[in-house]
Amino acid sequence: MILPVTAYGHPVLKKVAEEIDKDYPQLDELISDMWDTMYHTVGVGLAAPQINRSIRLFVIDATPYEDEIPDVKEKKKVFFNAKMIEEEGEEWFFSEGCLSIPKINEDVSRKKRVHIQYYDENWEFRDEWYDGVFARIIQHEYDHIQGIVFVDRLSSMKRTLLRRKLSDIINGRVDVDYKMIFQKSRKGKK
Repeated sequence: MILPVTAYGHPVLKKVAEEIDKDYPQLDELISDMWDTMYHTVGVGLAAPQINRSIRLFVIDATPYEDEIPDVKEKKKVFFNAKMIEEEGEEWFFSEGCLSIPKINEDVSRKKRVHIQYYDENWEFRDEWYDGVFARIIQHEYDHIQGIVFVDRLSSMKRTLLRRKLSDIINGRVDVDYKMIFQKSRKGKK
């Protein structure tokens, strides 16, 4: 099932999400719905806060970047209760967008390499390093479960220049091909 995406300005996107366990209600269905939603909205990642669930869960499918990440064997992954241990390497800029902040793409600076611990879709503990584009996608989705959106990482001047567009999103004045949940009682508006 395709779920509505939580829009920029909604309080759930500013919360640090809570850990869950494998007995979380209807978890398999939730993950399936997240995949459906991510593919429908043409994203490469989706975090639970983006579907109005303040839990530490995100999914990634970096297949569209396959040519840029040839060493990554698994490009499709589920992350439960992730903890970023370390980010290292030179900072690099890359244009990022977000399903919760439609029609805005900006260059964001992030470290090239990440060390992350998490539980996979089988609830097996993982302690792994990732580089490049895959690391960036992880960092972006990890930010969501930490209550951070990519525009928070922009300079204050850049955020000021985006103020009107961000205000339009907050107030539901954005035209997208998927349902969104807005801060102010416009639930499910398309």
